Amino acid sequence: MPSTPFLPPDQLNARFQALDQFLRQHQPLWKPRPFTALHLEWESRHPELAQWLRTRTLEQAEAAAQHPERLPAPAPFPQLADQARQLSRVAELPLADLHTAGHRLAVNVPGRKWQQIEAFGSRLSFKQPTTHWLDWCSGKGHLGRRLLQPGQQLTCLEYDAELVAAGQALSDHHHLPAHHLHQDVMAADSVRHLTRDHSVVALHACGDLHVRLLQLASAQGCRQIAIAPCCYNRTQREHYQALSSTAQASTLQLSITDLGLPLSETVTSGARARRLRDTSMARRLGFDLLQREQRHCDDYLPTPSLPTAWLDKSFEDYCRDLAALRQVPLNGHPDWAALEAAGWQRLAEVRNLELLRNLFRRPLELWLVLDRALFLQEQGYNVRLGEFCSYPLTPRNLLLLGERE
Repeated sequence: MPSTPFLPPDQLNARFQALDQFLRQHQPLWKPRPFTALHLEWESRHPELAQWLRTRTLEQAEAAAQHPERLPAPAPFPQLADQARQLSRVAELPLADLHTAGHRLAVNVPGRKWQQIEAFGSRLSFKQPTTHWLDWCSGKGHLGRRLLQPGQQLTCLEYDAELVAAGQALSDHHHLPAHHLHQDVMAADSVRHLTRDHSVVALHACGDLHVRLLQLASAQGCRQIAIAPCCYNRTQREHYQALSSTAQASTLQLSITDLGLPLSETVTSGARARRLRDTSMARRLGFDLLQREQRHCDDYLPTPSLPTAWLDKSFEDYCRDLAALRQVPLNGHPDWAALEAAGWQRLAEVRNLELLRNLFRRPLELWLVLDRALFLQEQGYNVRLGEFCSYPLTPRNLLLLGERE
C-alpha cells in the first residue's frame, strides 16, 4: 500500500472495508483475553504457535511488546502481522504554519503534554481562516491558548470548576480574549456553545466526550473540527454504537472489553510502575487459580481495583483478603508458594499470548477512527486523517480533520 501524506478522503471507505473484513475474519484470535481464560480456542487450530508463545519468558514478552509484528513466531503470526501493518499504515498529516508560542505560555504544562499540544497544533491546516476556537473538555485551556492568534477568540468548555477558574486566571494573566466556561458537555444545553463560525478542537477527549462533540458540531455546522480521539471504551453503552452508516452496516459487534484493546499498550511507564503492574497481575493470576479450585468452577472471577498497598502484604494475606472481599470461602491448606509461582508463570504465558491479540490493536483503532471520519463525510465535511506525532510521544496519535466548504 503506497505511502501518502495522509489518508485521502476517497480512500477512507476502501480502507474501512478492508479493515472490517480483516477484523471480522480473525475475531477468534483477538476477542478472547488470555488473562481471563486458561486456554484459548485458537490454540487447538494453531498448536505450534501456541506452544512457542507459552514457552517464552516474561522478559521476552516485554521486549516484544512495542513491536509484536517483528516477532519471528510460527505461522500464522508473520502473515497476520504483515496484514495488520499494511492495513494500519497511515502517514503524518502535512505540517501547517504554527505561530511561535507566547512568552511563558508553556509554564506549568507537563513537558510531554506540551509536546503533544505543539504537535497537534502544527497539523491544523484549514482552507478557511479560523476566527473562533472552541476547546472541548479543555482542562485549563492550554491547547486553546496555544492556538489563539491575534484577531481570534477562544472559548473553553470544562466540567471541573477548579480547572475552569485556573484556566481563566491563566488566560487573563496572558491578556488573551478567552472565555472559560463551566459546562458538562454531555448535558443537553452544551449545544448552545456551538455555532457555525467555531473551529472546535479536542486533544484526547475520552470516549463519549469526543463522540458527543462530533455529533453536536456537525449538527450545528461548525466550520472546522480537529479531534485526536482517545479511550474508546469510556462509554455508557454496553456495546459499541457505530456513527457512520457504513460502520452501522458492518456485522462486527464490539463490547466495552473489545474497545479497550487499542489502549492496552503503554510507552511511558517507568521501571517501578512496570514492576508494580507485573506484581499486581501475577498475584491476580495466582488468585485466579486459587478461586477456580476453591469454587470448583473453571471461570474467571472479576476482581476490583486494589490499592497499591495491597502489594505490601504477603501473598497469602493478599489472597485471603481478596477471597474475603469476593466472598470466596477458603478450604483446606493451599500451597501459597506454589500458587504464587504459578501466578508468575501464568503472567509470562499471558503476556506472550497477548502478542497475537496485540497485532489487532492498531487495525481496530483505525477502524474506530475511520467510523468517525466517514460520519463526518456523511455530514458534508471534507475529511483528512493522519498522524500528528510519533508513536512514542503518544500512541493515540491519530488526528481527524474536518472542514466545511
